[in-house]
Amino acid sequence: MTSPFLRTLWLVLVLPLLSASMALAQALPTITLFTKDMRKFPGYFTFYYDRETDKVWLEVDKVNQEFLYVNSLPSGLGSNDIGLDRGQLGGQRVVYFEKIGTKVMLVQPNLAYRAITDNKNEARAVDESFAKSILWGFKAHAVEGNSVLVDATDFLLSDAHDVIGSIKRTKQGTYKLDPTRSAIYLPRTKNFPENTEFEATLTFTGGDDAGRYVREVTPDVQAITLRQHHSFIQLPDNKYKPRAADPRAGYFGISFFDYATPVDEHIEKRYIARHRLQKKDPSARVSEAVKPIVYYVDNGAPEPIRTALLDGARWWNQAFEAAGYKDAFRVEVLPDGADPMDVRYNIIQWVHRSTRGWSYGASVVDPRTGEIIKGHVSLGSLRVRQDYLIAEGLLAPYKDSNKENKQMMDMALARIRQLSAHELGHTLGIMHNYAANNNASVMDYPHPQVKLDRAGNIDLSQAYGTSIGEWDKVAVAYGYQDFPAGTDEQKALNDILAKGREKGLQFITDRDARSPGGSHPDAHLWDNGTHAADELLHVLKVREKALQNFSEHNIKPGTPMSALEDVLVPIYNFHRYQTEAAAKMVGGVYYNYTVRGDGQKATAVLAKREQQKALDALLKTISPEVLTLPEPVITMIPPRAPGLRNNRELFERRTGVTFDPLAAAEASATFTISLLLHPERASRLVELGARSNSLSLQDVIGQLMDNTWKSKRKDGMEGLIQMQTEQIVLTHLLDLSQNENASYQARALATATLKDLNNYLGHRYNLNPQDTYQSHITFALERLTRPVTVEVKPGKTLDLPPGAPIGSGEYMRCE
Repeated sequence: MTSPFLRTLWLVLVLPLLSASMALAQALPTITLFTKDMRKFPGYFTFYYDRETDKVWLEVDKVNQEFLYVNSLPSGLGSNDIGLDRGQLGGQRVVYFEKIGTKVMLVQPNLAYRAITDNKNEARAVDESFAKSILWGFKAHAVEGNSVLVDATDFLLSDAHDVIGSIKRTKQGTYKLDPTRSAIYLPRTKNFPENTEFEATLTFTGGDDAGRYVREVTPDVQAITLRQHHSFIQLPDNKYKPRAADPRAGYFGISFFDYATPVDEHIEKRYIARHRLQKKDPSARVSEAVKPIVYYVDNGAPEPIRTALLDGARWWNQAFEAAGYKDAFRVEVLPDGADPMDVRYNIIQWVHRSTRGWSYGASVVDPRTGEIIKGHVSLGSLRVRQDYLIAEGLLAPYKDSNKENKQMMDMALARIRQLSAHELGHTLGIMHNYAANNNASVMDYPHPQVKLDRAGNIDLSQAYGTSIGEWDKVAVAYGYQDFPAGTDEQKALNDILAKGREKGLQFITDRDARSPGGSHPDAHLWDNGTHAADELLHVLKVREKALQNFSEHNIKPGTPMSALEDVLVPIYNFHRYQTEAAAKMVGGVYYNYTVRGDGQKATAVLAKREQQKALDALLKTISPEVLTLPEPVITMIPPRAPGLRNNRELFERRTGVTFDPLAAAEASATFTISLLLHPERASRLVELGARSNSLSLQDVIGQLMDNTWKSKRKDGMEGLIQMQTEQIVLTHLLDLSQNENASYQARALATATLKDLNNYLGHRYNLNPQDTYQSHITFALERLTRPVTVEVKPGKTLDLPPGAPIGSGEYMRCE
């Protein structure tokens, strides 16, 4: 028998809700009646389309039930610099509908702060301690049973992807959304049992202050029309088991604070991001998967690129086979009519832009667990052309005809295979690994491996890797291995990583590898070889050979001769990435993402002799012999022909329209010198020199001065470049002496060097201003005697043209 207390509670709490629901039902028409003349789309969230008014009416039958909401950009702006690419994923968030009277709210709970507990009061305390976000408010227009009908049109026509903000942040103009030129895009508005997909055409107007990037890619800057996509996705079931993150494993993931955690445990929880993959028989050495992972290549990619994308992506099956899976990973061509934004398809999309730029792999991830629901790769189509351009510069292939050289196409397609594998790896959850030399991982950034054959000719036959790397197999095993019942999973995962270390496999990801002042001797972007300094010397030999061969044969017959500069730039700067790699050895410190008890050494200073070897190679890159272009190359490049625009891919210049070989040398020398005197490296050299047998900052600066200001004088063009390089050294020493990001002692040593240089030049000074060297000394002395309060601007020196990405590149959140 029900107690009086419970009956009273029912009357107080439940009866008013029932009364409100009955009142709402009496006040509003039924959904059936309201939508009788509309087109019905049954599915996960049933909706109706009214063609007369271009409205979408959403039937909300799941109140207070969480689902995943994802916005994306199916049609792009086409500008790498602004970044609004075709197929770009946007925000992804767990949401739910909450009904209050005639209002229906779309609510995003705060999953960054949780309490994973059966204690409802404990969970409520956390829930009430942090803010939620109501993303949108709707009004009920019809009701039927437990369902209400809302007008979703304004929500679907909103700028959910923040196109306006993206354009504004890149200083490309001020725009606003024009509802009169926006509409539902019905061909991509569909419904399925587990996902509901909406798409809208949006027009942004304004553009009086439109920037150059917008003007390059829009037919009318006053009206930018794009499409945005909205996905309502049923969340996965609770049978997925999250896997704890380990800093040594190299996975992206999710993190959150669990306030139900005992005080003696870490409150922040971290899970890796990965697809759900299970073996049919976890106890078998090799087993088929319960449900394979399937990716689809964009059917808009042309041949032979499409086949290269398929081939490269399929490399990952090698890693899954090594983990004991059979036919668990497949790659196919996207079927005609399939929507790339449909959450049911893992996609490798071929994206076009007006300029080359990065590719990237992103994912739709369940924010609760880290489970990857959809992998989505975006590959920039112009990247293949950059590799082809590099091959033209290396081979000078057009001596006899304008017929393409097979080596060039083979090299470009080899890079596309590697790029496809790389970006797909991100969508499997795997981070970059920049310490994976010699093709140990496709998650590194690879520079083309160019060899000289026995006759001294350039050989591109092994420019890029042709399979998955050994580190990639370790990573897949860590993330995707399905262990038999009774296995100590933590021990098994540790064993996987330990076996990788026994093979000499390293993992270092983005932060230090990307820094020009970075310290890890093996962690670089776009480098090759087992020894960075040795490889730099090899790359310089390849560069020398290519410059010796450089001629009109580097471009096709009938091409304007001024286009030779486009081909020359990546060849003259061919050593730039290996230079940065060698610089990491100077003041180099090895380290690992070690955890207590794994037996790894946390840090180790690179041997002094190895640092010296790197310094010797680096000093070679600023020698006049390396920086000076051959005279025949200089004389064959005229000013830009009509129709060939100046662009950022070319050398900067100080000579107006004519080709400027001094500017090319300035940018290259600046690059090396800025690496050697980087405030982080300078400060580290001071510290290492005091506590270990390492190169010191005195050693580096002393040898830099001996090889520039205090070296034997050169004549002619080499002499001019020698003096120019010396002024660049002076600029960076002046900067280091005043740079507050450098340690006090690094600044002190730079100041002492400047004083010594002032004395040295004073002994060589005379009053013959007609002498080039004497004018050089006069200028340097004047710079040295300026008050220290005068602002030093090393940025006034010229920079290298952008080199990255080399037909590659990425960043999953980048690649």
